[in-house]
Amino acid sequence: MFMKLPAIAFAQAPCPGIHVKILDIRNSTGAVACALFEAPEGFPAEFLRYATNIMMIKVRDTQARCDFLDIPSGTYALAVIHDENMDGKLDTNWLGLPREGYGFSNDAKASMSAPSFEAASFPYDGQNLDLTISLNY
Repeated sequence: MFMKLPAIAFAQAPCPGIHVKILDIRNSTGAVACALFEAPEGFPAEFLRYATNIMMIKVRDTQARCDFLDIPSGTYALAVIHDENMDGKLDTNWLGLPREGYGFSNDAKASMSAPSFEAASFPYDGQNLDLTISLNY
């Protein structure tokens, strides 16, 4: 006969990764782009060329979450933008100041320019890591 096994026996362990909750999204239009960097080169502006992983997530109810799975151990930094008009870039005004939301890991702050990779970097040991990034507008 067939043996009944508890459902837990078939449940798979979640794939370890870097799980990023995005806070302070001002509206539900557009998408959030999360760029994961493993080196300073290109951080954060040249994400299409230098980021290790990039995710685009639709904003729903002013909430978004990026999950980077199966990432090797190392030192990383995250840059996040709220691309409200979905044109694939961070829109700026005539002074070069952002008109769309942006944020960085470690809550690294932008002053006259974007923060350095070192300011935004964090160690990752290959296990589950939950991060929160608040957007600035």
